[in-house]
Amino acid sequence: MFKAIFFKEWLKTRWCLLAALILCSGFSAYVVARVFKAVELQGAGHIWEVVAGRDAIFVEPLTFVPLLVGIVLGLFQYFPEMQRKCFKLTLHLPFSSLRMFFCMLSYGIAALSLCFLPGLLLLGTGLREVFPSEFVSRIILSALPWYLAAYAAYSFVAWITLEPTWKFRAFAMVLAFFCLKIFFLAPAPEAYNAFLPFLALLGFSLFSLSWLSVLRFKAGKQD
Repeated sequence: MFKAIFFKEWLKTRWCLLAALILCSGFSAYVVARVFKAVELQGAGHIWEVVAGRDAIFVEPLTFVPLLVGIVLGLFQYFPEMQRKCFKLTLHLPFSSLRMFFCMLSYGIAALSLCFLPGLLLLGTGLREVFPSEFVSRIILSALPWYLAAYAAYSFVAWITLEPTWKFRAFAMVLAFFCLKIFFLAPAPEAYNAFLPFLALLGFSLFSLSWLSVLRFKAGKQD
């Protein structure tokens, strides 16, 4: 059953995942190419000085890319089932609803991770050609909250899409706006280092809200 659920989710999202993988990897390649170009024009010494003395991290073009990927993947995965009223049939399969929903969320988390991993590896390996490992770690850690925001955004989209009443959807949208802002409040490099465990916990704890919407949906709640 697990394989069947994963295959069903794959059929719904395969083209979205391909586009997301190309987008994330493309932006990472652009960032690395931009750094190489700066080194070619101004010299490695000057670029090192900019990173060390001016808090430059060079990955700003990536800021909202993971967030966009998380939102779009959530919409591709959950919106069609709600629009076509197929989700009720999914919940009535001879399988625990909780395990069914856990499989769907697990697929989304795994899909996001697979989309992000090649781009992060490209960043790490590419930047190591120019910067020492301490600088590379600083840059990756500075960008990590943006990737954690994608998981939070995905969980909010699941919650909002599966919620059967507009009153609670509106509440979820407002809460999502303010929660997601937390991941982008501090632009300074490594500003979130001490809070990364909290941000990760926040992002993944939000998945429980989606399950509450599933329970409300099963109970027949509606406007």
